Amino acid sequence: MAWNNLTYAGWGRARSASGKVARPERQSALSRDVATTPAPAFGLRRSYGDVALNDGGTAYDMSRLDRVLSFDAETGVVEVEAGMPVGALARSFAKHGWLPAVMPGTGFATVGGSIANDVHGKNHHTEGTFGQHVTEITLLQGNRVEIITPESGTIWQATIGGLGQTGVIAKAKLQLMPCPGELMKLRETRIANLDAFLKAFDDSDAPYAVGWIDATATGDRLGRGIFEESELVAGRDAGKEHSRAVPLNAPGWALSAPIVRLFNEAYYRRIPARGKTSVKPIWDVLFPLDAIHDWNRLYGKRGFNQFQCVIPPERVDMLRTMLERIGASHLASPLAVLKKMGAARGGYMSFPMAGYTLAVDFPNRDGATELISDLTDMTHDAGGRIYFAKDGVAEAAQVKGMYPEQGDWVKAAAKADPGNLFETDLVRRLELRDIAHMAQDETGA
Repeated sequence: MAWNNLTYAGWGRARSASGKVARPERQSALSRDVATTPAPAFGLRRSYGDVALNDGGTAYDMSRLDRVLSFDAETGVVEVEAGMPVGALARSFAKHGWLPAVMPGTGFATVGGSIANDVHGKNHHTEGTFGQHVTEITLLQGNRVEIITPESGTIWQATIGGLGQTGVIAKAKLQLMPCPGELMKLRETRIANLDAFLKAFDDSDAPYAVGWIDATATGDRLGRGIFEESELVAGRDAGKEHSRAVPLNAPGWALSAPIVRLFNEAYYRRIPARGKTSVKPIWDVLFPLDAIHDWNRLYGKRGFNQFQCVIPPERVDMLRTMLERIGASHLASPLAVLKKMGAARGGYMSFPMAGYTLAVDFPNRDGATELISDLTDMTHDAGGRIYFAKDGVAEAAQVKGMYPEQGDWVKAAAKADPGNLFETDLVRRLELRDIAHMAQDETGA
């Protein structure tokens, strides 16, 4: 297989890596090369920070391994290669009455990446995480091929949400869920402030629910936004797929504080006071930004970082404090999301926990890194955790204790990969597999 010297980045483009990258086109080639050159793998790099990067090392680009290998039309079990984009899977099977049970906010996330980060979606409170609907995974661990299932014990829990540290995910079987068609009924409602948002989440019985937050709002309007509730409905997507692209890096002033405030005000007001109901294709509701290719260029050539945390329900006071801090900073972009999560999670290092998850994009400009670091400390103090799929800023000391089962994951990862050959930049930066670091944390030293 050919190895090319490349410089590549996560979706946020604030962190990058350089090294040799191979792009296999067949499972046989992947197996052969991983046997001789074990290294981490990445997909379409829709994770925002450095979880998919291996600076100075080698890596496998899985994007050409994107085939459907088998499908049982009676049970809805499909086997796919790890490079299959979740959105492509949805478009292929929704017309036949089946849909991935859980999908993240972009259809460009691959199946392998969705397993490695145990992604969640707008229906986490009803369907849990992506990994909880996986029934089998084929792992390449150097010259060893291991096929695992939920009955495989610790290796399974270490792989779901395990950041690719138990081996290269080559292919997987997924249990799809029945769906009535390719459409969703969407109800959008203006929400006046954070208290009203929390009540809206508590009162909602919609299978899909998410909130857009105006992160520039302060005072009585703190936490205002738009509440989106949706459900799958029958019907075909008769429209043509339309897409636009951001051709160049936007100038620095494009997301300046005054412009963001004006945009957020207009976006908030686009929904009438009485609310708005519409019927749209599934992908338009679940992947709203995918229609704008290379939208990350809107943040300029320096890129951006996203902060995403989950806070226990009893600490909504900290959520309020975070929003106050963000609003006062004048650093937020228009992309800010609030969701209520259930307790469901698939593995030792899976992000979700019962509570509220807040995600905010920050252009990579002066003061943003310090703000995100402060928000990470606040998350730790509240007993919450940050989402590694989005992080590019945190330090090792800040994430200690956020994941109570990290010790079990470290042991399982060390058994699967004793030479630490599958480590990525994020794993090293946060010392996630450092046994001495873990032991020190347990003793309180």
